[in-house]
Amino acid sequence: MSATQYGILVVEDDFRIADIHRAFIEQSDGFYVVGMARNGSEAKALMAQHAAEIQLILLDAYLPDVEGLELLWAIRRDYVHVDIVMVTAAKEVETISEALRGGVFDYLIKPIEAARMNQMLTRFRREREVLANRAEMSQDELDHVLARVTPSEPTRSDSRALPKGIDRLTLRRVVDALAAAPDSLTAMQVARTMGASRSTARRYLEFLVAEQAVSA
Repeated sequence: MSATQYGILVVEDDFRIADIHRAFIEQSDGFYVVGMARNGSEAKALMAQHAAEIQLILLDAYLPDVEGLELLWAIRRDYVHVDIVMVTAAKEVETISEALRGGVFDYLIKPIEAARMNQMLTRFRREREVLANRAEMSQDELDHVLARVTPSEPTRSDSRALPKGIDRLTLRRVVDALAAAPDSLTAMQVARTMGASRSTARRYLEFLVAEQAVSA
């Protein structure tokens, strides 16, 4: 179990989706739910009450009393220590662009796959841990934290059919998992990040090594 526990505020007006978020967070090592808000007013009240305890907010763009982006900017102004992840059905480029300008840690489009949520939480935890334990960083280290350096994608697979047992979507998830990690990962670690079996992760890693997209 992770020694550090990160508090999350879920801001979601649909109680069914909010409960799904809660269940997933409670199963994720290093995280717990501080509170659940159904609207902007509840979110602001919980932030005022538990500001020191909340490190991450899962924020929907559609709330009954305020636009999610308006709440994003308010939180960013008043609580600079908090990271925000948009978890929303909003796919409009204008909405996504403003969220990115607002400094969101990630942007997840509903319906959310468990593996994608897990990837985000893993990256958040690793980034917080790295920043908490370093006084200075090199450019390479910073690039890894910011996920600016990614393993090369298998270019040949883009122009031809993938071999049996290799799915393009799953391959993308493996590449994303490797990109989000500041250090090298074992097959078991990749499997946990993806929410897949170790044998599946190993098969995809072996494919990437064969394609010279990553090194063994």
